Amino acid sequence: MKQELTKKEVKQPVIFNRMAYGAFLILVTYFLIKGDIENATINMGIALIFDPFDPSVTWKQRPMYQRVWLCVHLALTFAGFFYMILR
Repeated sequence: MKQELTKKEVKQPVIFNRMAYGAFLILVTYFLIKGDIENATINMGIALIFDPFDPSVTWKQRPMYQRVWLCVHLALTFAGFFYMILR
């Protein structure tokens, strides 16, 4: 028997994830302004843990702008790691 989720149960993780994702992006911006590429890159990777969109939606069902946003975020994180390794 399926249990139906109420709107409160579904919306709570999305709100928390968006706040945490935004907080990490603010922290990334702070570290970039200070010139600390290492900490900015690490926090950018951690920010990906908190999916700012609805995590219950599968990858194939997500709108294109969400997939592009997350792929660009991941690419920037990898670019930061490669920059740290190669410099």
